[in-house]
Amino acid sequence: MVFLQPAPALVVLLGAPTFTSTDAMAIEQPSVTRTSLTGQVYRTLRDRLMSGRFQPGERLKIKELAADLQVSETPVREAILLLANDGAIEMKAGYYFLTRRLSLAEYMEIRRLRLLLEPMAAVEALPHVDAAFIADLERAHATLVRAEQEKDYPQAVQSNFDFHFLLYRRSGMGQLTDILERLWIQAGPLLNYLYPHGHPTYHGDHQHEQIVAAIKARDPQALKTAVEQDLIEGGEQFINYLASIDGKDVEPVKKSSTKSVRRAPRKTARA
Repeated sequence: MVFLQPAPALVVLLGAPTFTSTDAMAIEQPSVTRTSLTGQVYRTLRDRLMSGRFQPGERLKIKELAADLQVSETPVREAILLLANDGAIEMKAGYYFLTRRLSLAEYMEIRRLRLLLEPMAAVEALPHVDAAFIADLERAHATLVRAEQEKDYPQAVQSNFDFHFLLYRRSGMGQLTDILERLWIQAGPLLNYLYPHGHPTYHGDHQHEQIVAAIKARDPQALKTAVEQDLIEGGEQFINYLASIDGKDVEPVKKSSTKSVRRAPRKTARA
């Protein structure tokens, strides 16, 4: 194959195209910026799903979310498509989006996976905790207890999420934490709906207190057991209520409250 080269005179006449580093940045920057912004929106919506800021079956309106997040609609739409790929969002005919409403079987499968993985994440975090970190855990739990007493269930769901992921993210195991987040984004809206109907109850002390005690004692077996029992005992009422409504039509969900909730500090530094 022969490639024809432009005549030198023509190059001189038209001018050979030249690109400066500034030109390259001007060409690439919109794509890089949009990708970065989509990632930020994705992480924000992902955190909201995990912490129960949405109801199951709630319609996600791109225009409203864009206004709330103060971004254009494009990164919101792209982020929602990523969340749909994660299994947290359903796309319906007509190109609109709903948070998933899990069946009992789906919830139980997620619970089984959590029982395997969350104790592992907690034990892996144990070598990296210090007194300041334990104080953060205790504050998150105190906020949870207060929210339950005040029947502020959105705050209770948020504080429960804060407690658990303060611990799991401390493990330093990014792949494991990512898997857990994918499980929580699917279950978060359902927990938000179920909490008023069957919030966690325990046979003795709150298992969060047992988790903190095991961390203070540096006892990995006690920590593993406490995390397992938190899931088993704390989820009994959820499962009972979910079983009673599984497969039934339920009252249509209302739009989630935009009431702000208190967030626990998110620290990545290790001891």
